[in-house]
Amino acid sequence: MARLGSTDLDVFPLCLGGNVFGWTIDEERSFAVLDAYFQAGGNFIDTSDSYGRRGPGGPGESERIIGRWIASRGNRDSLVIATKVGVAPDLQGLSGETIRRGIEGSLQRLGVDTVDLYYAHRDDPDTPLSETLGEFGALIAEGKIRHAGASNYSAARLLEALEVGAQAGMASYVALQPQYNLLERDEYEGELAHVCGRGGLACIPYFGLAMGFLTGKYRRGGEDVYSPRAASVRESYFNERGFAVLDALDEIAAAHGSSQAAVALAWLLAQQTVLAPIASATSTAQLSELLECAELELSAAELERLGAASSGG
Repeated sequence: MARLGSTDLDVFPLCLGGNVFGWTIDEERSFAVLDAYFQAGGNFIDTSDSYGRRGPGGPGESERIIGRWIASRGNRDSLVIATKVGVAPDLQGLSGETIRRGIEGSLQRLGVDTVDLYYAHRDDPDTPLSETLGEFGALIAEGKIRHAGASNYSAARLLEALEVGAQAGMASYVALQPQYNLLERDEYEGELAHVCGRGGLACIPYFGLAMGFLTGKYRRGGEDVYSPRAASVRESYFNERGFAVLDALDEIAAAHGSSQAAVALAWLLAQQTVLAPIASATSTAQLSELLECAELELSAAELERLGAASSGG
C-alpha cells in the first residue's frame, strides 16, 4: 500500500478501472473481476458518473454495478472509491450546481455515504475555479467526499487551481489523473509532472496500457483484435515507434516471466509522482496479468531500454 499524496488514504499500487463495467462486460463478469482484485489485496477502484453504456443502464451503470457489489460483499470500509463529475450527458461542466447534482447521483448509485476521491473529470474554463473548488470544499465539510482531484487539466490550470484551493473554504486537489503511458509521454512529463511534484499531488494515470496496445495483443500483420477501441489503437500506435516499444516489452517480460502489460505498468510505477496507474480488465485471467505489476521491479537498464524505445531512440 502507498499513501495518496497528503491524505490519509492508503491505496494498492494498481487502481482498478471501472470503465468496462456495464459497457464491455456485464454485471456477473464485473463482479468476478472485482472479487479477484479485492482478494488479491486491491482496494482502489476508479469509476465515473459517465461510465456504462450496456443495456438500459446507460451512463452511471458502472457506479450501480460497483454499488451492488459493495452491498453484497459488505466491504465498503476496506475500499478507496474514486468517481468523477463533469462529462456525463446530462451533467456537463463544473458549476456548483452540476457538482452538487453529480455527487448526489453518484452516492445513490454507489450506495455509500461518502466518496473517497471525487475528480473534476475535465477542466471547465467557463466556470470560475473558485466556484468549482468552493463546491468541492462544501462537500468535504458535509462529509459527502473526503478529497477532490483533477483530471485532464493543463499545467497552467492545475497550478492556478492549487493557488485557489489554498484559500479558506476551498478544496485543494490532492491527485491528478492524466493520460500517461509509454507511448503518451509529452503531455504529462515536464511542467505538469513538476506541478504535481511541487504540489504534492499523486499522479493516477489513465490509459496506462495505451488502450490495450501495450498488452501485446496487437501485432504487426496479426489477426484483428475485437475491441471498441481497436480502430483508435491502430491509428495511433501502429507505427515503428509503437512496435519498437512492444519489442522491448516482449524482451523484458520474458526475462521476468511476466506479462507485457505488467511491465508497462511497472514502468509507470517507477516514474516520479506516479502512485497507482489505472487499468481495467474484462476477465479474471486478464486481471491476473495486470496484478503482477505490483511486485515487479525493473532494473535501471530495463527502464532505460523502455525509455529509449518510447522516445524513438
